[in-house]
Amino acid sequence: MSNVFLINAHEPGFGSYSPGRLNRSLFDKAHDFFVGSGFNVRTTYSAEPWNSDEEIEKHLWCDYLLIQSPVNWMGFPWSFKRYIDLIYTLDGYEKLWMGTGRSRANPEKNYGTKGGLHGRKYMFSLTFDAPSGAFGDPSEYLMQGRSVDDLFFPMHVNYRYLAMEALPTFSLHDVVVNPDIDRDLTRFERHLEACFCS
Repeated sequence: MSNVFLINAHEPGFGSYSPGRLNRSLFDKAHDFFVGSGFNVRTTYSAEPWNSDEEIEKHLWCDYLLIQSPVNWMGFPWSFKRYIDLIYTLDGYEKLWMGTGRSRANPEKNYGTKGGLHGRKYMFSLTFDAPSGAFGDPSEYLMQGRSVDDLFFPMHVNYRYLAMEALPTFSLHDVVVNPDIDRDLTRFERHLEACFCS
């Protein structure tokens, strides 16, 4: 039986502008899916108080990490970035990562090759105000043809630094102006089935 660690990265500080209902619905959908499929599940809400040692233990315990997050100004919310910075950088050393991978004999090579979470996989599930058409189209002004994973490349690098392997990213788009929540929840469940039950 596999272990799944779910993180809800929603930041409640935006109040009624972003109350977190959609991300909570996706988080709950993932939780119910994994429990119903026989996985062991542990959870964290990164904006709520947490204990660093417990969070590190969850990372070491899990086979799969799923991060459910809104996209705020083209990245994760600040409270989840704080979670990453504090847990991974400080207490995570020699647990989640064992060093940079470089050597004094060859300091320019092998940077980022001493992650401690080999054999584990992660997934980003992201909600955007931006429509899907903003991505992958070179004629679009903002993203200039780049994909969601291009936008989140720095975050993918963080988890590669920990030696984790990426599962396909899931993204919901146009969730403020033109949402279709029922359709997207169904898409999400199918995405989970394809990634975890095939």
